Amino acid sequence: MLIAQITDLHIQPEGEKAYGIVDTNQFLAAAVAQLNHLNPQPDLVIATGDLVDEGSLAEYQALKALLAPLEAPFYLAMGNHDHRDHFRQVFPTLAYLPPSGPVQYVIEGHPVRLIVLDTLVEGESYGEIDDPRLAWLETALAQAPHQPTVIFMHHPPFLMGIPGMDRSKCRGSEALAAVIRRYPAVQRVACGHVHRSIQVSWAGTVGSVAPSVAHQVALQLTPTSKNAFVMEPPAFHLHLWQPESGLITHTQYIGEFAAYSYGTKEPLSLYA
Repeated sequence: MLIAQITDLHIQPEGEKAYGIVDTNQFLAAAVAQLNHLNPQPDLVIATGDLVDEGSLAEYQALKALLAPLEAPFYLAMGNHDHRDHFRQVFPTLAYLPPSGPVQYVIEGHPVRLIVLDTLVEGESYGEIDDPRLAWLETALAQAPHQPTVIFMHHPPFLMGIPGMDRSKCRGSEALAAVIRRYPAVQRVACGHVHRSIQVSWAGTVGSVAPSVAHQVALQLTPTSKNAFVMEPPAFHLHLWQPESGLITHTQYIGEFAAYSYGTKEPLSLYA
C-alpha cells in the first residue's frame, strides 16, 4: 500500500498569493501533476490540514478545482487555517465526511487502516484533542485493535525542537499518548502544521511531520527565534506499507531534477 501525504496547502482565492509572495495555488498544481506521474500510483492521497489560508468559500472553491485532476482518491483533514462549515459547503458530496462536528473518520478496505483526527480549534493557531475527540479515537482503535493503523492529524502532539512551532502544537497530547500506547498496531502518527520533514519517537510509535507542498518553516532551534518561512523545495511524504518491513516513509521533492544512471552516467527521465 502506498499513501501520499500532502499538507499545508494554504490555497488562496484565484490570482492571490500567500503573504503576497507565495503562489500556493501553483505549488499545489505542481504537486498534483507529480502525484499523477508517480509509478506506482498512490492508493490514496491524504491532505493533513491548512487546506486553505483564511477559511473562505472562495479559497475552498479554488482548492476543489485544483484537486479535480488528481487521479488517486483523496481525503481531507482540518488544520488551524480551515473553517469546517465553509469546507462542508464546498465539498458536500465527500461520502467519508461526518455531517457535522469534528471532521474525523476511518478509511477501511486497505492493508493499513487509516484514522483521520480533527485538531482544529477555530480562531486559534494551536490544536487540541479534547475528551470527546479522544473518546472517538479510542472507540475507532478498539474496533480493529490488531490491524496496522496510521493516525493522521494536523497539529503534532509532540515537541519538534522549533520553539515557535512547539507553542502551537496539539494540546491534550498526554492523554492522546496514553491511548495510543494501548494499541501497538499504530504504525505512525502523521502530522502537518510545521512545514518541515520531522521524525520522532513518541507514545510507543513513530511521530512524523510532512513538509509543505509550498513554502517551509525556517529551521530555527534557538529559544528566542521567531517563526519565519523559507522557500526551500516543496515536498510531500510517501508512506509505503510492506508487511515484511512495516511502514516506510520517504520524502518526495516536487519538481524535475537531473538524474543519471550510476553505471553508465547516462541521463535518466524520472518524470515521463
